[in-house]
Amino acid sequence: MSMDELLRVSHLNVSFPDDDPYDGIEERDTVVRELSFTMKPGDILGVVGESGSGKSMTALSVIRLLKKSARVDSGQILFQGKDLLSLSEEELCDLRGLGISMIFQEPMTSLNPVLRIESQVSEALRLHPGKEPLSTEEIHQKVRKVLEDVGLPDPEGVCRMYPHELSGGMRQRVMIAAALITDPSLLIADEPTTALDVLIQEQILDLLKEIHERTGVAILFISHDLHVIRRLCDRVLVMYQGQIVEEGETKEVLDHPQHEYTKTLVARIPRVATVPGDTPVLEMEDVTIYYPPRGASSGLFRKVKVEPYVYGASLKLYQNEILGIVGGSGSGKSTIGKVLTGLHGIYDGTIRLFGQPLEKVLAGNERPQMIFQDPYSALNPSHTIGWTLMETLRSKGTRSREKQQEMALQMLEEVGLSEAIFHRYPRDLSGGQRQRCCIGQALLYDPKILIADEPVSALDVTVSSQVLELLLKLQKQRHMSMIFVSHDMNIVRLICHRVIVLDHGRIVEEGPSEEIFAHPSHAYTKKLIEAAMLE
Repeated sequence: MSMDELLRVSHLNVSFPDDDPYDGIEERDTVVRELSFTMKPGDILGVVGESGSGKSMTALSVIRLLKKSARVDSGQILFQGKDLLSLSEEELCDLRGLGISMIFQEPMTSLNPVLRIESQVSEALRLHPGKEPLSTEEIHQKVRKVLEDVGLPDPEGVCRMYPHELSGGMRQRVMIAAALITDPSLLIADEPTTALDVLIQEQILDLLKEIHERTGVAILFISHDLHVIRRLCDRVLVMYQGQIVEEGETKEVLDHPQHEYTKTLVARIPRVATVPGDTPVLEMEDVTIYYPPRGASSGLFRKVKVEPYVYGASLKLYQNEILGIVGGSGSGKSTIGKVLTGLHGIYDGTIRLFGQPLEKVLAGNERPQMIFQDPYSALNPSHTIGWTLMETLRSKGTRSREKQQEMALQMLEEVGLSEAIFHRYPRDLSGGQRQRCCIGQALLYDPKILIADEPVSALDVTVSSQVLELLLKLQKQRHMSMIFVSHDMNIVRLICHRVIVLDHGRIVEEGPSEEIFAHPSHAYTKKLIEAAMLE
């Protein structure tokens, strides 16, 4: 290892047990194969690839946080000249935090919900006090300073808060603060902007760049979002099936990919193929949506007027149309979808579906169906996929078990899944497979309106493209109208006929997709498009 190298990974092979229940013999499934790369101090290296490509396994190998069932079969990991694979657990604990820190993908699950922010950010200082332990006041001042450094307003107030009191972007800043408080030499960021809206994502990327320029910390940045990789990283590794298939300067790799897999990653999102009709299937006129005060029932709330969540929204959705709704977190995108599906009912104004009042349609069998952002949370973890689909048919009125199973299997085939999925649990499936199951479950109701609420935000670029292709195919075949809720402006531009832009609960701009993206008129729309780096 040369003196100017911070990290060297050489010929790394990592495997997990691959148990076959039929023969009882344990075999090993290699998830990282002959992995080799180097990082210098101050490097920003991106790692990109689809789910299961070995990105996160690479990061967890470096910081030695692999599951107990995982095994490093061969290879070497050198950090500042130290062989990490030969260190004791005590030595590794000293290294984590002081030398290497990690930002995890989902801050809400990484932060302890019952501890205040100051307690969690200061934990690394208490575990790694250095030569001279810090006093309580010194720790408090250092926590306050790092929260200020990551751009959190009122650091003193944030110290006293719990994670649930912060927005997604604020929680991610807290995670970054916790990772930086010990001044590490290497920061590993594992999908730190996934599921954040485009403006918050831009803020986090700007923050990481500013921290890098100010402190010189090296960053190993893992993502499936090529736009994010292009925005932040100097070099990039492309991983496929546990191997590096291409590497080099970020611009060169993404603009002139050599490997077929890289070419697939940078391929464009599928385009919309249907032509909308001129008959509206949904009409909203001056709709204001309220949320009840904490602890108040819906019935009580109807007599109490508080600040609304969506203000005076008017829109139309036409037959066979895909209408995009974009905006930042908390802008009201998902709230509109919840009202249309009957999941939220506190609103003023007029909503008509197929010319009928919303309440009348919701009482029948033609209610819109919703595909949610997180398919794992949307599926019952204690039941098989087959049971879930058959339960959907039971609730619809199909009584024959044979008919339920037949229809469930047909739906699995329609959404591109094998018959074997019928007997599996959600935990046994990939993210893309789970989302296909959720799409199939929604389609069992044969809806005329489908509401897709961030359906691909948590999926890697390859699986995302496959799910979008499926949605477009089904929308065309079934002559459905679709509301596509997203913060990904690149996807909305290509698959939506028209776009509505929401800012803090108000529609600030609407029109044909091509017109909105070519000539945005509102400042907020311009900001969204600039943040998405649309060309």
